[in-house]
Amino acid sequence: MTDTTPHPDPAAERPVLRRYKITHRTTYTYSGPVTSSYGRGYLLPRDTEEQRCVASVVDITPPPADRSTGSDVYGNRDLYFQVSTPHEELVVSAESEIEVYGPDRARLAAAPANAPWELSRPVGTEGAMAQEFVLDLEPPEIGDAVREYAAPSFPPERPLVDAVVDLTTRIHRDFEYKSGATSVSTRVAEVLEKRSGVCQDFARLAIACLRSRGLAARYVSGYLATQPPPGKERMIGVDATHAWAAVWMPGDRWLAFDPTNDQLVDERYTVVAWGRDYADVPPLRGVIYTEARNSTIAVSVDVAPMEVLAPDQPKC
Repeated sequence: MTDTTPHPDPAAERPVLRRYKITHRTTYTYSGPVTSSYGRGYLLPRDTEEQRCVASVVDITPPPADRSTGSDVYGNRDLYFQVSTPHEELVVSAESEIEVYGPDRARLAAAPANAPWELSRPVGTEGAMAQEFVLDLEPPEIGDAVREYAAPSFPPERPLVDAVVDLTTRIHRDFEYKSGATSVSTRVAEVLEKRSGVCQDFARLAIACLRSRGLAARYVSGYLATQPPPGKERMIGVDATHAWAAVWMPGDRWLAFDPTNDQLVDERYTVVAWGRDYADVPPLRGVIYTEARNSTIAVSVDVAPMEVLAPDQPKC
């Protein structure tokens, strides 16, 4: 069975800058039979003003006895399935075709991005929908160390975009990208102490810093297209899921940025889902019933350009 959903064009008046075919394959292998498996995740890209999901398909092996797709409180497309056939391997493969329009740079160059950052604190009826994204997590992540780290980027009346770019650059400079240094349960305080992590950690740190200043920030999960080194062929399946952050602005606009690669988000990024934290939008999680003692997980991601990409090579 597959889920295939064509979607309307949310930005028909803007030219398509990039087209991508994205394949995300997750394989779980167990040392003994699994009698039942329940899964839920976010593998179906959403439509935004910056992109359109032309079509998306999810294949699950063994075929599930029950499956459904829906929409969560943030408008993300989620997937649920139950596999009741005994199995020692579970494969979930998602394939999507995305058209990317990219951020509206003219809009970003205007106010409120260039207004003092204090004016982007959500207040009143206009900011009502964003106020949830100002709140700290439970257990809390915003401590004195986070406030102290954030402070230099937010002097009084600094333009919001300048403050965000400065914070992005400082995280990129001060922290080492180190795969395996952290896990999905690593706290922001530990990242600050270790000064190392991966994209998820840097996004969560940036979000905590923004919230410490009373700004609304959200966690964004998706993919980032990469380019092979000069003279090398593009390798299939070696890309990865990526995470970045976005800050709210008056007019219900969001300015997205990537601390891992020290840049504002552009047409190389495709969004799957967003929430207050990673826990809101994991690619996959679930419950299994088994007596198997061991299991492994293998993830393969391929972001195949259908048009020429920019020449730089960001990290995922």
